[in-house]
Parts: sequence; C-alpha cells; structure tokens
Amino acid sequence: MTTTAAAVWGRTEQQDFRSRVRGCLLGAAVGDAFGAGVHERTLEEIRAEHGAAGLAEPPDGTLPVTAATQMGLFTVDGLIRAHVRRDGGVWHPPTEIHRAHLRWAATQRDWGPDERRRDNGWLGRQEWLYARRRPPRACLTGLGDERLGTPDRPKNPDAADSGALARSAPLGLLVGWEPALVCQLAVECAAQTHGAPSATLAAGALAVTVHGAARGASVEAAVGTALELLAARPGHEPVTEALTRALGAVREGVPAADRVTALGADEDRAEGQLAAAVYCALVGEDVRHGLRLAANHDGPSAVTAAVAGALLGAQHGETALPPAWLAALEGRGAILELSDDFAMELTQATALHTPTWHARYPTP
Repeated sequence: MTTTAAAVWGRTEQQDFRSRVRGCLLGAAVGDAFGAGVHERTLEEIRAEHGAAGLAEPPDGTLPVTAATQMGLFTVDGLIRAHVRRDGGVWHPPTEIHRAHLRWAATQRDWGPDERRRDNGWLGRQEWLYARRRPPRACLTGLGDERLGTPDRPKNPDAADSGALARSAPLGLLVGWEPALVCQLAVECAAQTHGAPSATLAAGALAVTVHGAARGASVEAAVGTALELLAARPGHEPVTEALTRALGAVREGVPAADRVTALGADEDRAEGQLAAAVYCALVGEDVRHGLRLAANHDGPSAVTAAVAGALLGAQHGETALPPAWLAALEGRGAILELSDDFAMELTQATALHTPTWHARYPTP
C-alpha cells in the first residue's frame, strides 16, 4: 500500500486537499451532533417538538458530538501514526488504527488524569473526548481486548449495526491509494468490532465513496466505483441493493423524510444508514439542507447525518459547511488541528518527522 509522494503536491493541491479533509471531519462531526439532538425519535415526535419542518437548527444552539465522532478522530490519529512508523520500516495501518481505537476505548473507562498513559499523544489528552456519548455496544465489546480481528475471523461476527460505518469515513481521505486498497482497509478495520458482511462492506463502500469525493468526483460517480468493488465480495448483496435503491430514489421526486426512512434510516443497520446518507448527500440543495434531511426521519439520526456530513464535506470542502453550526460544534479546535496534521502528514511528511511531531504521535 502506498500513498502519493509529497513531491507531486503543488501548493494549490495541498490547500484543496486540506479543505476537503477539514470538510470531511468537520462535516461528519456537525452532522453527528446535529442528528444527536433527535436521535432515535420518530419523525412525529420530532415535528411535535420542533414544528412541521422538523429540526432546522442546532438544539439550544449547541452541538455536542457522540461516540461516532470520537472514534472517527482516533481513526485519523491511527492513520497519522501509521505514516510515522513507516519511517522506521514498519507499515501496517490496520494495526495502528486498531491501537488507536483501543485508546478510544480507554477514554470510555475514564481512569482519571493521574492514571492515563503519557504516551497517548496530544489527542488522548483532550478532556472532551472522555465523555461517554452512547457508544455502540459492539464497539465496546470488540475493543475489550487487544486481539486483532480479521475479516475471516472478526470480532462480534453477527454485529450488523452502524457502529463501524460511522467511524470509517476518514479512511477515504487516503487519496493517494487505489480505491480497492481503501475498501480493504476499511473492511479490515470494521472487523475489529463488527463481523456481519453487511457492516464491514458498508464501511468499505463509505470509505470508497469519500475517497472519490475527496479526489473531485461526484458522490454518484464515487458510489458507482464502490458498487463495482463490492460486486466481487461475498455477502455484498444487502449493501449493493441498498446503494442501488439510494441512487434510484434521487429520480423519484421532491426529497422527503419518508423516502429517507424507506431507504433504511429507521433501522440501525449499516447498509440502510449508508443508503439514506448517500441519498441525502445527492439530493441536498446545500450542506444545511442535506443534513436536515439526514436528521429528520424515523431512526438513528446521528449516524445518518454524520455519514451525509462526511460525504458533503469531502465533496465541497470546509467553506460549504454552515458557519454558525461550526461555531457551536464541540471540540472544533481540536478537529481542525487534527485535520491539518493529517493533511500535512500526507503532503509534507518528510519535513514533519521531528522529535516534536513524534511526541504528538508517539509509536511503540
């Protein structure tokens, strides 16, 4: 597996890539937090509280994130450390990402500042990440030991929920990789907590779709690439069928909440959440509209909106995100810092690997 050499990145390309990385991570976090305000409420309940239009702005003017954003940020931390370790001749991203997710699992036990490991790097010292925000059970049990699962022998073999999907978008930001390798990495990482083929392949499909969007393709074209790659994988049918329905729904009339629900947003299954989010990203008039569609339906709104936000952010960059929503986002400064570190690691790695950088991203 190789990444694009830093030498091929011009200044404009670096700036565009940084904007897309920021857009993806911030968009996922904003969508996650926005949808969390009505998570698992029915559309009828949402409208009863917020009016006929449903939830239109952040509740109470604040946007606290859930475990999906927490795990997504640790995914990025693991990717950066994988690149740092490559300098020492060690290169196995699934292992580094697994270690990063174990560090996230430790935050959910909250041992207290005096008992936390000092080699966790700067991200592990962010106090706001220690809040327990509805982590999926499969994520906690799958990361209850240090054993590395594989697609053939996954953790939680029957887990089909969207817990792995929600953290997989950052893997698509490896824009120098081939799409097939991005898909494989996402599948391997999903298998650490979720073993059902629909869950692991939905994670792979999302990563490939983000990958295409971050490289400048339309979301529809990126989904087409994902469908091509899924076709050869056993157990792909639920994900393929869900994504195909999402593409077809775009041509079925004015976007509506019942259509989002019908695509599977009302069930916490990875393929349904992915399909609903793809639909919202395709039909949204802008990011705000897309996120409103992704949040106002029957089902786990935080996941649908997080995935839609990641897709829209990767496609359009950070400037397309609602400024007022960004201002209300919990941890915005840390997300920006991590985004920029990741973008620099992929474009300027040889100039970064100093003692200070290794202290920020320590490796065994």
